[in-house]
Amino acid sequence: MAELTLRERKRQRTRRAIVDAAVELFEERGYEGTTIADITEAAEIGTRTFFSYFASKEEVLFPESDSRIAAAVEAIAARGPDDRPADVLLRALRNVNRDSDEMVSRVAALRLRLIRSVPAVRGRGLQLQFDAQREIARHLCAAYADELDEVGAAALVGAFVGAVTGALQVLLETAGDDPAAMSRRLEEATDAALQPWLRRE
Repeated sequence: MAELTLRERKRQRTRRAIVDAAVELFEERGYEGTTIADITEAAEIGTRTFFSYFASKEEVLFPESDSRIAAAVEAIAARGPDDRPADVLLRALRNVNRDSDEMVSRVAALRLRLIRSVPAVRGRGLQLQFDAQREIARHLCAAYADELDEVGAAALVGAFVGAVTGALQVLLETAGDDPAAMSRRLEEATDAALQPWLRRE
């Protein structure tokens, strides 16, 4: 992985400061009781800076959604000659967990709680999930055109995303505070769920 430039590192720090400030405030005051102005004040940035990173308040709860899509697309592009479609999806999950613990983090647990209780957060989460599934399925279908049509690719990606989502819901509620253990259990559960797609003739 290429070393980040000073500008990129600064952007990462600012983005992290916004997310951390928002999470603190959401937990302390509640989602509805927190404004963007509150977040910008806590993160010590201006409103314009906030909107250069996030389009809305609920967007802050999904800081890694683009990177997860990118990881799946990269895994598909880097597939080996013997890789099955499910192999590359599972590799993408491992790569995401290797590079970040965001999927099993404090913000992930908060996001799950707010998805259940705040319609705006639930709506944004569903939209991001649907968009991600379509994008990943499109790349998977193109990569395995002799094996998958659009419907088959969508079904496989839907099974993958559903397995990850279902496992995370339980893990974030029951598995404690060990991100490495949670990531390992997430990978094991998703791998088990996708076994029918991993079988080789």
